[in-house]
Amino acid sequence: MEQFELLIQQLFLPLVMHAELVQVSTVNEEDNLITYQVLVHSDDLGRVIGKGGRVANAVRTIAYAGAAKEGKRIRIDIDAHQPNE
Repeated sequence: MEQFELLIQQLFLPLVMHAELVQVSTVNEEDNLITYQVLVHSDDLGRVIGKGGRVANAVRTIAYAGAAKEGKRIRIDIDAHQPNE
């Protein structure tokens, strides 16, 4: 479901300072539930989650609405890139 990956990425890109590091990937796909993982720079994690999770929940709501039109359910996990050791 590349269309949902693109939608999620486009919703997060304006929020971050390190847009080149935003990665959206499909983690799991079973029946009608698709799980996406969004990785951002650690400095941008607070920006994409927002105070009390408001920004993340708003993005999820938009993505859920798009998925519902397709008869799908999605889950979005947000995390920061792990620093290279």
